[in-house]
Amino acid sequence: MEDLIRYVQDTLIEKKELPDFSAGDTITVYYQIREGQKVRTQFFKGVVLQRRGSGATETFTIRKMSGSVGVERIFPLNAPAIEKIEMNREGRVRRARIFYQRELTGKAARIKEKRRG
Repeated sequence: MEDLIRYVQDTLIEKKELPDFSAGDTITVYYQIREGQKVRTQFFKGVVLQRRGSGATETFTIRKMSGSVGVERIFPLNAPAIEKIEMNREGRVRRARIFYQRELTGKAARIKEKRRG
């Protein structure tokens, strides 16, 4: 049964060319919003808290600060509404799920950037 589900997901769901990102990275997700007949593009820029699932059902959680309030949003990786994902910074974290960021504020909430080279 699992093989059948995986086969249907692989054949019917189109894979998008997305950058390789993980927890701790700062990304911008551009996605379409439909309001009646109008379609507009909106973006959500924040830190990736986690990636979970695999294949067609993979999702990722992004957190941003809007004023002094933390806002989290969960996106399916293969959602048709997602236009593109832009990498802003690569963060260096030791965990795959950084939920401890929720309690941190100010300087303590900063994530070190990965060194390139």
